[in-house]
Amino acid sequence: MHDPSQRVNRTHNPADPADLDQVIAHRRSRKRLALTFLGDYGLLVIFAAYFVFMSVTSDVFLTPRNLMNIVLQASIIGLIAIGQTFVMITAGIDLSVGAVAGFAGAIAATVAKSALHGWALPLLVGLGVGILVGLVNSFLVIKGHILPFLATLAMLATVRGVTLIYTQGYPVIGLNDSFLLIGQGSFNGVAIPILIFLAVAIVAGFLLSRTKFGRHVYAVGGNEEAARIVGIQVQVVKLKVYLISGLLTALAGVVLTSRVNAADPLAGTGYELDAIAATVIGGTSLFGGVGTVWGTVLGVLLLGMVVNGLDLLNVSSYYHQIIKGLILVAAVIMDRWKSQ
Repeated sequence: MHDPSQRVNRTHNPADPADLDQVIAHRRSRKRLALTFLGDYGLLVIFAAYFVFMSVTSDVFLTPRNLMNIVLQASIIGLIAIGQTFVMITAGIDLSVGAVAGFAGAIAATVAKSALHGWALPLLVGLGVGILVGLVNSFLVIKGHILPFLATLAMLATVRGVTLIYTQGYPVIGLNDSFLLIGQGSFNGVAIPILIFLAVAIVAGFLLSRTKFGRHVYAVGGNEEAARIVGIQVQVVKLKVYLISGLLTALAGVVLTSRVNAADPLAGTGYELDAIAATVIGGTSLFGGVGTVWGTVLGVLLLGMVVNGLDLLNVSSYYHQIIKGLILVAAVIMDRWKSQ
């Protein structure tokens, strides 16, 4: 007779291939669940944890004035990051945004020096600059077949040089009072830059998630060749996303110029890093096909809270860029995990 205990031992033998397969499958399932949780809720968890940490650490953090200041400070980068989101979902990137913001601000400030021009004409001229640069970027990428990274990097250097030549290296000052309302005015106690940021986020979120164009943006980023096969005009989609990026970047430059009451020829330096960091932190994939406007908004606010918290904790500004860089590295690693 066979010993029952031996039969049980053979059934539960750790070396049994069937048991090993179950263990491996279980571990893989747990890993997938963990990565899915990080992808879906990781940003919210980090945002909430940092919010609680700063609320306990600083007595000033939770005051309405400070919270409003965080959103106000984040609104400029937020406008740029929303435009960047459209580009990155198509698997592209726009590194020219910082220079474009500075150039659009300088052009708008020149027009705004005359009180006769009010705020509308300087705003429209500034937006026109962004559209023009967006056209050039899209032409280099679509017709020139240049990698977006290289094309927009070249535009970054070119536009910055044009701005310095145009301004002769001096700030443009003496702006009319009407124009200053764009960056310094308020409505019912809420700063106008915040209202602009919120309005743009609502429109962009609807455009990306509820329209045919938005579906085409995701399709191009997910698989460009497949999108072309099913009849999507890939080149038109790319043209539009670079135009959106240029337009929103120029808007950010005009708001910044109005807010500080001057157009610095070096304004916007480093904004490309902040915008890309906020976009990636918000869940937009560097590989294309994935991302949301509201994720980007949350990423922008998180970066804004980090900078604000460092200031409240009296951390030297020299460390700010280092911390932003580390946050970006962490976001890229998470994006890599999710893509796998």
